[in-house]
Amino acid sequence: MYNMMKDNISLLYHNKILTDIDVRFAKFISGLGHNDDPDILLAAALVSNATGNRDVYLDLASAAEKPILGETNGVGVVICPKLSAWSQKVSQSPAVGRPGDFRPLILDNKNRLYLYRYWDYEKRLSDSIISRAKEDIRDIDVTLLRDSLIRLFPQNTDDDFNRQKVAALIAALKRFCVISGGPGTGKTFAMAKILALLLEQSKEDRLKILLAAPTGKAAARIGESIKAAKKTLDCSVDVIEAIPSEAYTIHRMLKTIPGSPYFRHNAENPLDADVVVVDEASMVDLALMSKLVAAVSVDARLILIGDKDQLASVEAGSVLGDICDWNSIHGFSGHFRKKIEKLSGQRIDVSSKEHKDRPGLYDCMVVLKKNYRFTDKSGIGELSRAVNHGDIDKALSLLKNNNDQIDWEKISLSHDLSRAIAKRVIESYSDYLNTDDPYMALELFSRFKILCAVKIGFFGVNAVNRLAEQVLQREGLIENVSSPSNPWYRGRPVLVTRNDYNLELFNGDIGITMPVPGSGSKDLYVYFPGNSGELRRFLPHRLPEHETVYAMTVHKSQGSEFENILFILPDRDYPVLTRELFYTGITRASQNVSIWGSEDVIRSTISRKIERTSGLRDALWG
Repeated sequence: MYNMMKDNISLLYHNKILTDIDVRFAKFISGLGHNDDPDILLAAALVSNATGNRDVYLDLASAAEKPILGETNGVGVVICPKLSAWSQKVSQSPAVGRPGDFRPLILDNKNRLYLYRYWDYEKRLSDSIISRAKEDIRDIDVTLLRDSLIRLFPQNTDDDFNRQKVAALIAALKRFCVISGGPGTGKTFAMAKILALLLEQSKEDRLKILLAAPTGKAAARIGESIKAAKKTLDCSVDVIEAIPSEAYTIHRMLKTIPGSPYFRHNAENPLDADVVVVDEASMVDLALMSKLVAAVSVDARLILIGDKDQLASVEAGSVLGDICDWNSIHGFSGHFRKKIEKLSGQRIDVSSKEHKDRPGLYDCMVVLKKNYRFTDKSGIGELSRAVNHGDIDKALSLLKNNNDQIDWEKISLSHDLSRAIAKRVIESYSDYLNTDDPYMALELFSRFKILCAVKIGFFGVNAVNRLAEQVLQREGLIENVSSPSNPWYRGRPVLVTRNDYNLELFNGDIGITMPVPGSGSKDLYVYFPGNSGELRRFLPHRLPEHETVYAMTVHKSQGSEFENILFILPDRDYPVLTRELFYTGITRASQNVSIWGSEDVIRSTISRKIERTSGLRDALWG
């Protein structure tokens, strides 16, 4: 029997369903338990594989009796065991414990099999969030709070319900606050006002505020947004000056320990902060969010900002979506609703489910809906809503009736792509390549971007970047592209893919390669925009890891905004194509988006939601 299962594991490995680390982990668990039972070996391999696929656990109930591999070359299928027998065997292994045990694997009463560290991350995070959500902030100066709300959040002329004002009240009254909303809903602009309100409440005891984001690019963007918003605030100069404009990556804020997955700031050594604000929270994975929340003092406020409908994190989990309970609509508790109505002067619609008169997570979050970038009738706005709702027919109708913001071309053949992209690349990138001013080159280049849904294949980002170089080279806009050992040429755009804190270059930063203007020298530098509007230049060999970026993946575009987007879908369906990816791609554009792809691929993309197994949503919402 063991030899048969070993053969099955080998078959799954050679068919690229299991990875080398999955097989090694299965053997490790088998050795710990001194048990060669094939069902335990398979469970261990599959739970390792699940975390590699961004799931938090393996659901034995969902996998039981399901085929993992169909018949291949005359070899029979590989089918998972029946649930009752499988669960019993796994639970009896010495390597498997119950929740609260310290074992390599944890099996809970819902047949969810975790790697211990992921069970621990999830447990610590859910316990902390539930604890923070229950507590209200004491000693609020109600008179001052009302005055701050009137000044900082004046009533809209159209008498709309002001959700930003509600967000400010939640941040003032609660230790945990989540502010979600799509691009253009004013999340970071509202955050500047909220920080001013909190500082006014603290009076002479100035709050210590930390701003953070998952990537260097996202950190720079929230810093720039807060800095711009501070100029518009109706409050005292000393309050404005107390609002920080500098933001950190989460790793930098928590202070990494070299060679370790841990940070210097943790539950035993919390951050010295009264308020911690985390932007682009949808990009934060389970492990990092668990460590972050642990490092925030229980007496401090934690405010998460993000778009719950965007792509989930690159690593395991879909934390912001779980915290927001995805597509469920929750009302406030009756007691909290009345408090908000009294303080804000706004009546809250109670058509959504109102919870019992006890505090809970539903009292800690608000979704901003009024869009300042896209009107209700704008093409991108309407399309993004249809995609979010999984309304394929509405989305296709909007695509077919091209308006001034959306253009759809049914390009699915490689020669069609080559022909169509040549014209688009030349017209979109000629201007930046024809200027000798690095500042102007960066500004012109930032107006347009090609986004690819995948990395591989002719329609993937790697091939499209090569295609763009070939087109620009034929037009004489760039020099002959050199060998891989010397890829540098005037005009080469590069994307930093790894943080370098010494150089202050961060993952997501985009630079342009040019000689020094007016120097007459052919020596090349890579120019990046600085935080204060100045330019920073670096010799190419000094850069951290980077890649050419005429095109980038949708994943790497998160936290960025461009005037115009060309969104290229592959010629066939892939599991990575989801409505969250489609939504994220099209909402990177502020003015126009062109979508290239077949109707079949668009249908399958919008129909597929990211479904990651996670017990966090269950722990928070029941």
